[in-house]
Amino acid sequence: MTQGQPAAGIIDEDITDPPAEWTEPEPEVPAQAPPGPAAIVHSAQSILPGLALTGAIALAAYGVRMIPGLGLLSPLVIAIVIGMAFHNLVGTPKAAVPGVKFALRRILRFAIVLLGLQLTVAQVRSVGAVGFSIVAFTLFATFFATRWMGQLLGVERKLAELIAAGTSICGASAVIATNTVTRGSDEDVAYAVACVTVFGSLSMLIAPMLLPYIGFTAHEYGLWTGSAIHEVAQVVAAAFQGGQEAGEFGTVAKLSRVMLLAPLVIGLGLVAVARARSEDGAGYARPPMPWFVFGFIAMMLVNSTGIVPVEAKAPIVTTTTFLLAVALGAMGLETDVRKLRNKGLKPLALGAAAWLFISGLSFVLIATLAT
Repeated sequence: MTQGQPAAGIIDEDITDPPAEWTEPEPEVPAQAPPGPAAIVHSAQSILPGLALTGAIALAAYGVRMIPGLGLLSPLVIAIVIGMAFHNLVGTPKAAVPGVKFALRRILRFAIVLLGLQLTVAQVRSVGAVGFSIVAFTLFATFFATRWMGQLLGVERKLAELIAAGTSICGASAVIATNTVTRGSDEDVAYAVACVTVFGSLSMLIAPMLLPYIGFTAHEYGLWTGSAIHEVAQVVAAAFQGGQEAGEFGTVAKLSRVMLLAPLVIGLGLVAVARARSEDGAGYARPPMPWFVFGFIAMMLVNSTGIVPVEAKAPIVTTTTFLLAVALGAMGLETDVRKLRNKGLKPLALGAAAWLFISGLSFVLIATLAT
């Protein structure tokens, strides 16, 4: 027996090597206490530079709209253009990054919740069963047709989905809301916003010129603009060219279309879960459920009760639009123009095809069913 070697038969189990399957238990980690006041203050201070920058971009967007000829452009579109120009020409300061990301997540979701205060159930009812059916069918048909055309053209699925949402629902707001579950890149969002801006603006200019030749009543023309044109501001501009009745009905039809943003985004979230499960081969995938959409629905129901004072509605609309402009400015600050250029012209062709589809389908449905 060599020195240090125990005698056979008297080996104590306590000094043998542990079995292969045995692992040493991890030490208990004490529960972390909630962040103290100092940590909260530090976190708040870290986002201030980015919020100041995105806020300044949003204010600049409103200033640009005062230039003659640019007043019809949405401040959301101008904000993302200014943000992109700043990021690609000057560069987003490192100190601003936390606040930019905060604007992209928290402020964006809060603004979409506030959008619900611009809708009521009564507005949707006033469109009528036929009118709402036309709006809903056009929306969902355009969304799925655009995704299908995107596959034919070879456009990336996420970008095609964002173009589909922006075209079928409500422009830039729908793009950024849908991206919470689609999870496309910032360049995807910027490209989709550009598509819906260009083609929505074309509709805004062309629709009033066609009015004398299409034989629509004011009611039918308003329904057409509300169900076919991309942005709310574009609808208002085009619809009121047909008179007060057309303008009011077009605006209400458009807002009923915006209401359908909630079920579409929730549905896309459920589809994303199913896709993740099938691709991962696992039985579990964290649902990218857009909980803020339920806040949107809740705000619409609150507004439907009539408890929101009339004098508060205009400031709410202004605040909501400003916060969305802040979020779009942040989006621009994270968008690389070189990556945008690399996507080519196929997504633009998809945006054009989707624009023609929604304009033509809604026109045929109104001419057939609404007369």
